[in-house]
Amino acid sequence: MSTEKLGINSKLIHGGGFKDSLGSATVPIYQTSTFIFDDSDHGARCFSGESDGFIYTRIGNPTIGALENIVAELENGFGGVAASSGMGAVNIVYMALLKQGDHVVSSAAVYGPSRVVLEQKYSQFGIESTFVDTANIEEVKKAIRPNTRLLYIETPSNPTMSITDIRACSDLAHAHGIPVAVDNTFSSPYLQQPLNLGADIVLHSMTKFINGHADVVAGMVVAREKEMYKKLRGMMVNMGCNMDPHQAYLVLRGIKTLGIRIERAQQSAQKIAEYLENHPKVEWVRYPGLASHPQYEQARKQMKGPGTMLSFELKGGIEAGKILMNNVKLAILAVSLGGVETLIQHPASMTHSKVSAEAKLKADITDGLVRYSVGIEDVEDLINDLDQALSKI
Repeated sequence: MSTEKLGINSKLIHGGGFKDSLGSATVPIYQTSTFIFDDSDHGARCFSGESDGFIYTRIGNPTIGALENIVAELENGFGGVAASSGMGAVNIVYMALLKQGDHVVSSAAVYGPSRVVLEQKYSQFGIESTFVDTANIEEVKKAIRPNTRLLYIETPSNPTMSITDIRACSDLAHAHGIPVAVDNTFSSPYLQQPLNLGADIVLHSMTKFINGHADVVAGMVVAREKEMYKKLRGMMVNMGCNMDPHQAYLVLRGIKTLGIRIERAQQSAQKIAEYLENHPKVEWVRYPGLASHPQYEQARKQMKGPGTMLSFELKGGIEAGKILMNNVKLAILAVSLGGVETLIQHPASMTHSKVSAEAKLKADITDGLVRYSVGIEDVEDLINDLDQALSKI
């Protein structure tokens, strides 16, 4: 059955086109390192690319392939490349597209390690990077150089929830012959499809929303065009950061409920954001569903919903933040996001601790900033939990 015209929730269950030869209702775990060839000619055809048969799990595997296909279908891309982690996905993009003497323009407020690895590791090999507020297209224009070879966007940004106009940035970059990669982790393909807005690459930490159960670390890169896909897959194979078949099986299980999980948590996030915005101990709240968000209209334009992530600043700064996080009883004090459980964390001392103080300030990652990932618990319980913790400040 063709799934092309199905709604997204139907695609989450039936997409990807996998059909098991033995009739399994779910994608089996092909827990094997290598695959048997029919004969030497068959092996030669597989290695030459004349046959799409499987060779070795680092190169490809039916379970992993099923996941790659469904995420690529959800993102309307040519093909997906699964990785062992979200940072594996990030590094596939960097290594496939950058070489000595090249320059990257990136969102300033971006997942900490995505920035740190450029500043501290790729710089050792002669790759330069500039970090700007990509929500401000003028800053992006000023940052582009003759040797810029990648525009890397994260939207909504981590952890400030800034929204970048993907279409405008893609048009600008393409006018200079620069490919655009978008980290779509905070939205998932359920809420945002960057390839439809002009991006060339979309990537995910599937540890987060796509898996949704805090039990798997996984990444994915999806390319809009065949040639880009071939570059990315070739880099993954050579780097050896492939996904494990059991890992892929667990993400395939989690992806089926992506829609109902996001819908439930998103409803709660809106109520929690409104509660926090009216709380006397909260300085400000950043949530795309609030009219006070600086890019509220842009979020409505390119996202199908405001999502389940929010950040807020407490009056009293870092000390107030510590009191809050040490006193919540339902929300879990832990990094990561996008799971069925509500998580709370302090970016300045946790996920972005290795980003310099100057860079954090420029990216609006303040010491008192709290990041809150809303789960699927009863919203009344989550608000009561925040209320009792805020009362301790």
